[in-house]
Amino acid sequence: MTATAPSDVRSEPPDSKDSEGLAGFGYRQELHRSLGRYASFAAGFSFISVLTTVFQFFAFGYSFGGPRFFWTWPAVLIGQLLVAACFAELAARYPISGAVYQWSSRLSNAVFGWYAGWIMVLGQIVVVAAAALALQVVLPAVWSGFQFIGTDTSPVSSDGAANAAVLGIALLVLTTVVNLLDNRVMSLVNRAGVTAEIIGAVLIIVLLFTHADRAPSVTVHTGGGGTALLVGSFAAAYVMIGFDSAGEMSEETHNPQRVAPRTILSALTAAGVLASLLVLAALLAAPSLTDGRLGTEGLSYVLTSRLGDGLGRVLLCDVALAVAVATLAIQTSATRMIFSMARDNALPFSGRLARVSPRTGQPPAPAIAVGVLAAALLLLSFASPDAWLAIGTTCIVMLYLAYAMVTGPQLVRRFRAPLPPATDDSGNPLFSLGRWAIPVNALALLYGLTMTVNLAWPRAAVYDPSGGHWYFQWFSPLFLLVTLAVGFLWRAARARRVDAP
Repeated sequence: MTATAPSDVRSEPPDSKDSEGLAGFGYRQELHRSLGRYASFAAGFSFISVLTTVFQFFAFGYSFGGPRFFWTWPAVLIGQLLVAACFAELAARYPISGAVYQWSSRLSNAVFGWYAGWIMVLGQIVVVAAAALALQVVLPAVWSGFQFIGTDTSPVSSDGAANAAVLGIALLVLTTVVNLLDNRVMSLVNRAGVTAEIIGAVLIIVLLFTHADRAPSVTVHTGGGGTALLVGSFAAAYVMIGFDSAGEMSEETHNPQRVAPRTILSALTAAGVLASLLVLAALLAAPSLTDGRLGTEGLSYVLTSRLGDGLGRVLLCDVALAVAVATLAIQTSATRMIFSMARDNALPFSGRLARVSPRTGQPPAPAIAVGVLAAALLLLSFASPDAWLAIGTTCIVMLYLAYAMVTGPQLVRRFRAPLPPATDDSGNPLFSLGRWAIPVNALALLYGLTMTVNLAWPRAAVYDPSGGHWYFQWFSPLFLLVTLAVGFLWRAARARRVDAP
């Protein structure tokens, strides 16, 4: 385990000419540095995973917002680009694994940064489980033999939820094994999957546009009102997260101070544009907007109806690959966050969680821990299918809040003193918002807090539609309070052990 700055306020970056050196931050190079620009882009893009999340949440967004929910996609993309621009500045100055935790710690203090990391890592573990569940939306539509339990394939039914848990746990076993191999293997799988996903997404968009039956004006004249659109925005909010993964992989990336800022922005932009076009194409090509199937079966219904079972199922196989790669990427990101916090002795069992295999350059214990915890969460599907909407939204709330725990201190820091300048090995300046820094940062923080409240708002129609489960309705604020309480108790217990004679 390596040492960190002894004071509550973290150290400033080392000499910027040493773009790959960690010594100035108090860390040794233990992870293998083998990733290039496309691998860094793939890390962010695969976490977002357009095909995974759009297929998983299209039906939910449409059921509340109708065709007008399309406009929530470009709106969320603009808001997240503001956040990503702030993160790009930090990635150029602090190229360290555990991005949100490290950035928040250095912009504020170690205690505040710890809570940001604690919230982020728990949110990431739940996102891993939620991503694995997306196989249920795809595989039974490819072949009925993938429905091992019962006959109802809907993820919100008892049969569908239980089958989703079976498929998800099998996927988590696979992604955990890959995360225990050399990071070059993980990167190869990730890059191949992202390439296939981009090709598949473009092909689906083009084919659906060629089968369109209506004009884009349908997104203006039909759909829900303002409140319905706020709920419909959940789908876009879920999709466009995880772009900070390029920063998470900084210690494994060549020239991360120049590469990571670019790939954070490019991954989000590419994913956001593709997702928006995919939603629009589906709305224009759907056989019907009023038969109820778009709000229950989502994009799988559009693909198989418009493109035929043969081609539709081939494209769904590409979606299944995207789900697998997204689960792998999210698990990898959570693993790096745990490793980064553990080497600061900031988590239970830090000694074991901070160990890196010299042979693979991977921290094995965090990968296993994330896989096991995510699989345990999937077992909740057997107990209550209704719980998953609340749990899935809660993890996004936690990620948005963790992001705000970076952009908030970053804005405060700007009023006190500008961020330290950053240059590459040749002395050329790295990414900076310049004179736009304060307005962009302020808007990013405002957007993040607004979306956090929107996602966490205890709407009975969303979180407890059948009634009788008040704890689902209030699940997000309750889960956040429990998260903070557990963190506080653990820190208090650790402080007592340290102070004990």
